[in-house]
Amino acid sequence: MPPASEGQELLQISIPVVVLLIVLFYGGTLLMSYFISRKKENADDYMTAGNKIGFGISAASMTATWIWASSMYASAEAGYNYGVSGPIHYGFWGALMILFIYPFGKRIRKVAPKAHTLAEVMYARHGRSSQLMLAGSNVLGSVISLTSNFIAGGALFAILTPLSFGTGIVVVAAGVLLYTLWSGFRASVMTDFGQVMAMLGAAAIIIPVVFFAAGGPGMFEAGVAAGNVSPEQQSFFSSDAFMNQGAPYIAAVLAYAIGNQTIAQRLFAVREDLIKPTFITATVGYGATIIGIGMLGVMALYLGISPLDGDLNNLIPQMAGTYLGPVLLCLAFIMIIGSLSSTADSDLSALSSIAMADIYGQSKGRGKANPRTMLTVGRVTMIVATAAALYFATARFSILDLLVFVGAMWGCLVFPVISSFYWKKVTNAAFSVSVLAALVIFLPVRFEWIPVDGILGYGVELLSIVGIGVILGIMGFGFFGMKPALIIATVGMVAVLPFGFNFLRDYSVLSGSLVAYAVSFLVCYFMSFRSKENFDYSVIQKITGDFDTQNDADESEQLETSSVGNVATDKQGE
Repeated sequence: MPPASEGQELLQISIPVVVLLIVLFYGGTLLMSYFISRKKENADDYMTAGNKIGFGISAASMTATWIWASSMYASAEAGYNYGVSGPIHYGFWGALMILFIYPFGKRIRKVAPKAHTLAEVMYARHGRSSQLMLAGSNVLGSVISLTSNFIAGGALFAILTPLSFGTGIVVVAAGVLLYTLWSGFRASVMTDFGQVMAMLGAAAIIIPVVFFAAGGPGMFEAGVAAGNVSPEQQSFFSSDAFMNQGAPYIAAVLAYAIGNQTIAQRLFAVREDLIKPTFITATVGYGATIIGIGMLGVMALYLGISPLDGDLNNLIPQMAGTYLGPVLLCLAFIMIIGSLSSTADSDLSALSSIAMADIYGQSKGRGKANPRTMLTVGRVTMIVATAAALYFATARFSILDLLVFVGAMWGCLVFPVISSFYWKKVTNAAFSVSVLAALVIFLPVRFEWIPVDGILGYGVELLSIVGIGVILGIMGFGFFGMKPALIIATVGMVAVLPFGFNFLRDYSVLSGSLVAYAVSFLVCYFMSFRSKENFDYSVIQKITGDFDTQNDADESEQLETSSVGNVATDKQGE
């Protein structure tokens, strides 16, 4: 079968079938949301589901949130750009970063068992400015994430159906908003279970079918013979793929793991004793699925397929429309819709929690904030965020570029946030100044606004080498403690020194990410190590906690009344 780029018409799903699939999928999720809804919603449950979600639901939710349509599309783009090692770098490092969350997650839950957002904890730890920095970065990050998911949905509709890109983003936005709006995070986390089952099952069927329909193992030899791939793209150990994709993504995803409210929200929601198995399960599920999906981009590369309209976001639906039959094409459609919806609803829930807890709740104070007003604030936030993401989605940015940029931006926050949970000396000024300084240096380096050569180039490379040490040290600290972390960081920096200069400056995306880590570390450390701050972590539990205490009291009273009634009935029976 000749590739679609050579003139073959792509198979599309007819409009009646598309309508049926949308009604079944979003109708099903809406029905699930209806069954868990309450006549009087609880503001805290709307944000964190009572901090007591079990293993199955929490693991499925974490997996579904991390496996989003944008990561599928970005993995395929990496495969198309860098060959066979592209999806491996994307999927493997992304999976590893999920694993690195849990040791820090255990510490975060220990000091703030009833928190709703990380920014709320930073308010208790430092004050308003640190809280607003973390909350603001998450608002920007979640809106960008929501935008990228809508872009993925628009591309799906534009290629696999007769409907337009604009229709696709509106349908996806309306469907996600519809089932998330009333019950918030509870709806998001409960529907994730069904969505992740659909995604994993569909991926397990679709990937091998496309592989054999496209020519099986023979496509690789044919692709090499036709000159479709370079020697670098054929290598599992491509230095080009590592420097342009793998290394920047390590830095970006570590920042996602620590700074992203969608992940933090699940961390606060899962039962504390289930944090480790939840994150290990999500690690395996994410890595296997995303690497497999990324291989569709590798196949497109070897087959010599050109992305429709020159847009790499079109690769996955294009491959599905070219090599799948009608039934499996519908399955692929559901897989992608499920993946983007599972993360889009997480973004909406994260944004609503930030508005409820950080903007309204903490400004009023716990005990003074009106839970009903909080719920209204959360729902209005979801509507406004959906409208904003729809507007930005019309620009059709590169999803891979969006993800790496957001991750690098969050890199400015990683060290100040983590150190705030362990080091009593970190001050509010150190946190705030270090984040701003890192952002000021990161942006010019990342976007090449300044010429990185001469002395300036050496300075950027020196900071980048320090950044490598910071990232390795943070990873080592999470699992092994301080002394091993210092050894790992030092060895890493020494190992890079011989070839780092006159080399790292050529990779602006990687350098920008590393500089963000380095500057935030240096400023935060040197502003804190001589401070007289001696923070008492028990204060955090006193400041963070439930807002909707009235609903909790009502539920306790109902439970007590029910118990009394049962006792009375038992006595009458005797």
